Amino acid sequence: MRPDEITTILNRPISQELLARDLLRMAYVAKDGTPRNIPIAFTWNGTQIVVCTAKNAPKLPSLRHNPEVALTIDTEVHPPQILLIRGRAELDVVDGIPAEYLQMNGSYEMTPEQRVEWEAEVHALYDGMVRIVITPTWVKLIDFDTTLPTAVEELIAQRQRA
Repeated sequence: MRPDEITTILNRPISQELLARDLLRMAYVAKDGTPRNIPIAFTWNGTQIVVCTAKNAPKLPSLRHNPEVALTIDTEVHPPQILLIRGRAELDVVDGIPAEYLQMNGSYEMTPEQRVEWEAEVHALYDGMVRIVITPTWVKLIDFDTTLPTAVEELIAQRQRA
């Protein structure tokens, strides 16, 4: 998929709404060759998805071995709105707490006092983290209004040709 096609889809209003959500699902291949799909908090910086994790997270050796990931961001209503993203994960080990981690967890309802306590606990727990930075290489937005799953689009096209 060309970069301009990716940008066009990601700039659609529905895509932007989905990219502003709290959680996505990240699929990857574990070191033993079996699939994994995990919910994880994220931020969108305008060109990349950023997730943060502990330096000892089990997913890191798997992503070092095979950095290809598939992401899903969707709604829980019907018909759902679904943003599918494929990309390559780049791992960035950092000292301290990445700003993205504090940002992605900032949307939860906390009083200012709770926020101070939470941040203090985060700083006490982690001496560093790993930023997993994913640049989209393929995207598809399914809104069931203007776009459908590929298999459904193919069935509609076959019916129209018949």
